[in-house]
Parts: sequence; C-alpha cells; structure tokens
Amino acid sequence: MSAASLSAPINSALRRVPSWVVYLAGLIPLAWVIWLTFTGGIGVDPVKAIEHRLGKIALWFLIGGLVITPARRFLGINLIRYRRAIGLLAFFYIALHLTAWVVLDMGMLWGQAAADLIKRPYLFLGISGFVLLIPLALTSNNASIRKLGRNWRRLHWLVYPAVGLGVAHYLWQMKVISAEGWLWFGVFALLLALRFRPRRA
Repeated sequence: MSAASLSAPINSALRRVPSWVVYLAGLIPLAWVIWLTFTGGIGVDPVKAIEHRLGKIALWFLIGGLVITPARRFLGINLIRYRRAIGLLAFFYIALHLTAWVVLDMGMLWGQAAADLIKRPYLFLGISGFVLLIPLALTSNNASIRKLGRNWRRLHWLVYPAVGLGVAHYLWQMKVISAEGWLWFGVFALLLALRFRPRRA
C-alpha cells in the first residue's frame, strides 16, 4: 500500500478540523501548568519549574512546526493549514517562558537580569532565538504574505536558526546533557537533514 493511499483518509479527516481547534488545543499545556501551580504539584521550586515547563512546551511546538514539511513530502500528510497556528503557539510559549524569567525569577530587576545573562550565557541563545521569531510572528498573516511576496518565504527561513538556537539553549543549560537532551538534538538534526535533502531529478 502506497503512502498516498494511507495518507488520503488522514488528509480527508484533517480537512474537517478548523485551525481554531489547534489554537484551543494548544492552550491545554498552559492550563495544565496553571493547574499544577495552584494545586502545589508544580514542584519544590515553582519558579524554575514554571520556566522549564513553558520552555519545554515551546520546544515541542517549534519542533512540531518543522515536522510539517517533511510529513507532507515523505508521508503525504498535509498539515500546512495548521503551520501558522503551531508557529504562533510556539512564539506564545517562548514569550511566556521569557516573561517567567523576567518577572518571576528576576523580579523585573534589570541589573540582576543583566548579571544573570553574564553568568549564564546560554540565556543569550534563547533570547536571540526569540528575537529571530518576532518578525515571523508579526508577518504570520495573509496581508503580510501578499505584501512581501517571495520575500515572505525567505524571511520565514529564519525559523531554522531560531529553532537551532532554542535547542542549543536547552542543551547548554544542562550541567550534563541528558539522554532526553540528545534526543532533542537528534530530532532537530534529522528534521534539518530531511528538509534540505536534495530532491531527485
């Protein structure tokens, strides 16, 4: 049985799922973090746990966005209509992750935040990745696609270095890179290899 015949019923079912469902489902992890926080299940260090969970959720959405093109190319599963939602959810969770660090961890004390940046340089990687995603989030609308034309696609190639910086940020903050950390790195490397694999003539 070919990939096309297997993916046809999946694509047929997906066409009946509106984008707003993805946005709504994407808020479930946030609701879970809030629930854990208010029920005391977040851990012994709530601030660090909130930061870590929000960052991990953001990474899931970032990687999920990169999966869409290989899934269509190699499996025939078309998730393109949900790429904007997944990308904006990733940006949303990264913004929450950064806000948690600034507000909850640093207490909005900018001198302390600057000292923390010097002490933990991997923070620069995370912030740099977030900065690269800002123009992508701002142009994730039909008006920008029409206005920018081909330049819109070129601009959105920034997602790859942005995700790379996010993965590096995640790995560097570990004192010893865990098996899970290497798994994230491996998945990202595999997605890059699949995305930039030369097409057959």
